[in-house]
Amino acid sequence: MDWRRIFGRSRPAPDDARWVVLDVESSGLDPARDRLLAIAAVGLSRDGERLRLDLADSFEVVIEQPADAAAPDRANILVHGIGVAEQRRGVPPAQALAAFEDFAGESPRVGWHVGFDRALIERAAEAVLGRRPARAWLDLADLAPVLMPQVRVEGLDAWLEHFGIGVARRHQAAADTLATAELLLRLWPRIVAERAAGFADCARIAARRRWLAGG
Repeated sequence: MDWRRIFGRSRPAPDDARWVVLDVESSGLDPARDRLLAIAAVGLSRDGERLRLDLADSFEVVIEQPADAAAPDRANILVHGIGVAEQRRGVPPAQALAAFEDFAGESPRVGWHVGFDRALIERAAEAVLGRRPARAWLDLADLAPVLMPQVRVEGLDAWLEHFGIGVARRHQAAADTLATAELLLRLWPRIVAERAAGFADCARIAARRRWLAGG
């Protein structure tokens, strides 16, 4: 897979008619300090109570890392598979972040523990573009347990296993993005049953998890 290819739309679809599922790879687990290495995303088209994955509407990029950056941790590379040479020849950060913003547009953004992805993307965008775009975000880690309280599992791997969703390569942004999108599609009938096919409705359902957890 060529991470340097960028697939995007010059004019994003209207808000709530298209959702974007995404995942990132990073140099570590601290979103306030570690560097954004890669972004992968795929669009889902929503038409009323129907949600459809559109593989042609996809985006993936490896972000060029500065030559003076600290040497990547070998254990970290073994997790995401983005080697030193690939990091060095990635897309320049400003170009990569602008391309992602163009691809995602005004579409709501969805992920698993998406606060981590959001923090990395927004910090990188502020650093190279001078802004943190205000967008709507939805965390499936909050939504799934509210929709299916009888499923007493924790973590993305456990939820994927529950639904029998395979992953080509775990902890690779593109593969994790597709698996997360498939999880959203599996949850979709329950979302519709809640009469919550709109993004704002889903966000309200997800907020119940935070309220029940006390924060």
